[in-house]
Amino acid sequence: MGGSTSSSSSSSSNQGKDDDLADLINRFINSLADYSDLLPFSVDRQKLRSYTTLAALAITLVLVWKILRSPPQEPQRRPRRRATPSSSGTTGTPSSSANPSTNICSSSDDSRAQDAINHFFQPVNLTLEQIVRHKLNEGRMVTCRLLGVILEETTPEELQDKVTVRSSVLEVLHEIAKFCDVYLMERILDDESGEKVLSALSDAGVFTSGGLMKEKVLFCSTENGRMSFVRQLEPDWHIDSNPEIVQQLARFIKYELHISPQRVERMATNVYSSTSLENFFGGLEQR
Repeated sequence: MGGSTSSSSSSSSNQGKDDDLADLINRFINSLADYSDLLPFSVDRQKLRSYTTLAALAITLVLVWKILRSPPQEPQRRPRRRATPSSSGTTGTPSSSANPSTNICSSSDDSRAQDAINHFFQPVNLTLEQIVRHKLNEGRMVTCRLLGVILEETTPEELQDKVTVRSSVLEVLHEIAKFCDVYLMERILDDESGEKVLSALSDAGVFTSGGLMKEKVLFCSTENGRMSFVRQLEPDWHIDSNPEIVQQLARFIKYELHISPQRVERMATNVYSSTSLENFFGGLEQR
């Protein structure tokens, strides 16, 4: 019965280690899938998980093999104790539990392997600046519509009453302006609306960044006029909330970002979509 109990305990221990390894590999695959969202091109998550499963397993086995292969530290020698006779008059023989060195070494090796794998699989933390550079693929000029992207309002008629700058977009906008030439543009119904827009942008601190200037806020009276602005500037990226404009410009602009409250199907390989400008860059909570 003792042999059966020992075999059952060993099987349970091996099963636990297999579960830990599977959990570590799964965490690694999920980290890679999350990191793929930061890339300026789309990645098929299902294919990514298939490819990285084999790679993660191979890397894990190599790491564990190298760690376990390294010789453990020599345990300190303890003074040999004299055997004492038992009550029956016979000399006591050391049992397997009297020499715990094997169990200690095994536990130490497992601990070192676990620490190394956890360190290797720790998530990648990127700054907002790094995320912006990754997403924009080192683009140097960006044109961006105001309505529905920078402003809370979504129609030119609303601008005649009030103009509200979305505070959550300001940090991302300033990061883009650090290394991109940024042009903001919008269709307005009258000159007063344009003055309200410039005043609201200034009050919100939009122009505190060197790359964002009043002279680069363009107004027009038609959607075709706004589309003409974009084609003349030939930016690396255009950001817009009008799906028709995005679709028409897809042939002429290298990359486009369509901002829509609802998730939409991708119009072209060079057109991306997001519910907001800040969400496209991963959200500030992921930094």
